[in-house]
Formats: sequence, C-alpha cells, structure tokens
Amino acid sequence: MTLSADEQIEKRACISGVGQSQIGRRLYRDPLELTLDACIAAVADAGLTMRDIDGLSTYPGMAPAPAGFSGANAQQVHDALRLEVGWYGSGIETSGQLGSVVNACLAVGAGLANHVLCFRSVWEASAQGDKGRKAAMPGAGGGGDFRAAGFLEWTLPFYAPSAAIWVAMFAQRHFHQYGTTREQLAQIALTARRNAADNPAAIYREPMSMDDYFAARMISTPFCLFDCDVPADGATAVVVSRREHARDLRKPMLRVEAVGTALRGRPSWDQFDDLTTMANRDAAAHLWTRTDLRPDDVDVIEIYDGFSFLTLSWIEALGFCAVGEGGPFIEGGKRIARDGELPLNTHGGQLSAGRLHGYGFLHEAAVQLWGEAGQRQVAPQPRVAVAAAGGGNTCGCMLLVRE
Repeated sequence: MTLSADEQIEKRACISGVGQSQIGRRLYRDPLELTLDACIAAVADAGLTMRDIDGLSTYPGMAPAPAGFSGANAQQVHDALRLEVGWYGSGIETSGQLGSVVNACLAVGAGLANHVLCFRSVWEASAQGDKGRKAAMPGAGGGGDFRAAGFLEWTLPFYAPSAAIWVAMFAQRHFHQYGTTREQLAQIALTARRNAADNPAAIYREPMSMDDYFAARMISTPFCLFDCDVPADGATAVVVSRREHARDLRKPMLRVEAVGTALRGRPSWDQFDDLTTMANRDAAAHLWTRTDLRPDDVDVIEIYDGFSFLTLSWIEALGFCAVGEGGPFIEGGKRIARDGELPLNTHGGQLSAGRLHGYGFLHEAAVQLWGEAGQRQVAPQPRVAVAAAGGGNTCGCMLLVRE
C-alpha cells in the first residue's frame, strides 16, 4: 500500500533537541565520555529527562576498525545512562549515517517509542595519534595481519584502500564528462572555511584563499588536502520525538517532512551504472516523492562533505541544479554563500569544522531552523532545511520544516 504524502510515517516524528560534546583535534578524552556529553546535552536541549527517553539509535554500532571510527555503541550508552527503552537499534548497513535517525523516525511513527536518543561519536584523530592520517578503511597502512575481503580484494592490490581514491575517480569522471574544474570544486572548501570562521567549535577557522587551496598538496587527483575532511574527536546527539509528545517541549518542533533512503543502483563503489553520480541519486529522488515541497522551497542545505565532490554530487542529486551543471552552479561561490540563495554547510562542514561523520549536518540544520546559530545564523531565519549524509554506496537525506 502506498501512503499519500500527508500520511508518510516520518511525518509523525520531529527533532526536539540536539547536543554536541567538545570537538577538537586529538582531545585524548575517553570517547564514551564525549558521547555521553552530547547525549546529556541533547536531552536537556529538548527539555526532557533520561526517564523520558524510551528509544536509542546509533551508527555504526560496534566497529573496532578502523581506529576511532566509533566512539561508543548502543549498549555502552544504554548502560551508562541507565535507560529503559522500548526500542533500540544500531548497525553499519543503513542508508548513510543518517539512516540511524531515519530508523528512529520509523520507530516513533510505529509507536515503539516516544522519544528516541540518536547519537554518533568519533575519535579518529586521537586514535590515529600524531602520525599522518590513515585511510578510513581497513587494510591501509595499519600493519599486522589483514586479509582483504569483498570489494577490497579488487582495490588493495592497486593500493587503493581509501575512499579518497574511490571518490576521486567519480570526480574525475564528472570532470571529463561535464567539464567541471578544480576552480569550481574549490568553492565547496572555500565556502566551508568562510563559514567556519564564525563557528567557535570549528577546528580550522583561519582564512583560506584560492591561492592557498591550489598550493596545498595533492591527495588523489583532483583532490588536494583541502578537499578532504578533517579527522576529529567529538560526538553529536539528537532527540527524535513523536509529534504529539513534543508539543509542550522547550522548542518549536522541527517536523520530519520527508526522508530519502532508496538504493536502486548496485551497492558498489565502482560498479554503479553512472559513475558521475552515486547512491545519493536514488536517495534524493526518493525524498521528493514523499513531500509536496520542492527544491525551491529549501532555505538552507547541510550536505555531506567527506570529500568536496560529494557535496557537489548531492547538490545535483537533490535537484538544486541539473545533473552535470553542479560546477557552473557553485562557480564563484555566491549561490552557496551564507547570504546567497542556497546557504551551504553554514557551520563549516567536515572540511573545516571537523569530521563528525554525518550527524554534524543534522545538528547544524536544527540549530539554523531554531535561529540559534549566533554569528553564522542565516537571515532571514530559515524554515526548511535539507540534511544529507553519505557517499558512494550508502546515502540518506532528510527534509526538516520548522513549525
């Protein structure tokens, strides 16, 4: 049975509170401690107590490798906060990092819980120590015994262990097919850095020019250092509430208007049918089938930038410009500036604010919709926001509306 747009189950859910821990490079703090700081902050932000929390959701759950990829799992948080839940979930096989929040919306909509605490924590910077950054995938520069399996069997023999290489090949194909340039792609990083200057929690806040961008060392053509996100320690948490249980809470509800979770192409980094795009194509198209709103209704976009090209790809996938026109759309940076027609990654994204792996974009979307972003607040206060996360073979997005 297909539900009409006003019956979609996610519309029964809202975001009622958000929180973050301390964020920084190599904090060397216990990752569970950081996780609990964010969770406690989010619950307080919603005006709830731990007794009100009856659901728990996280991504990726228990993930021992690579080092620091997961700061805490659901069982650790459940025990530390002494929660009593009617539903909980975690796992890495989901529609992007925000899939865990989508799962919470479904649980709330189905009546399994009234207030679900969702969290994502990382401590990659401390876990990797003071050496150069390792690949965020197993089997790269870690030494010891490792036997490649699955996709890595076909990449490690060519020393291509990392998403920096895989995503760069998508970007190269886009450059070749549509004439996209590094000067255009640079606007993603430059915009992020300008916005990070007004975010006291951002890791990199100093100014960056186009000359600085082109002077940076190359990582994997066409990506230079500033096209790659910044490993960080930190945690983000959000509370997903059933709407009728959130009407009297501290803040206006942020209605979950629609979610996009589809994957209709092959679940592959290198065997997708169109290598100028990726799984975000399907997730974004799915989003717009679940709402009467259109891209022109969106006031602010907080979109994944693990690598700069992922952001450009999401902009096309979400319909803010035609496929292949992302380069000209962001050229010069005016459209995506904080005072432009489509403000992008207003906190500095992962390229400058730090890699919080998806959840940071949802946090910033909520802060902007509530008008709590301080110096980086978009004016006039936005009402509709898109948060999107993931790349390659796993992507998901959400459309939020302030009521």
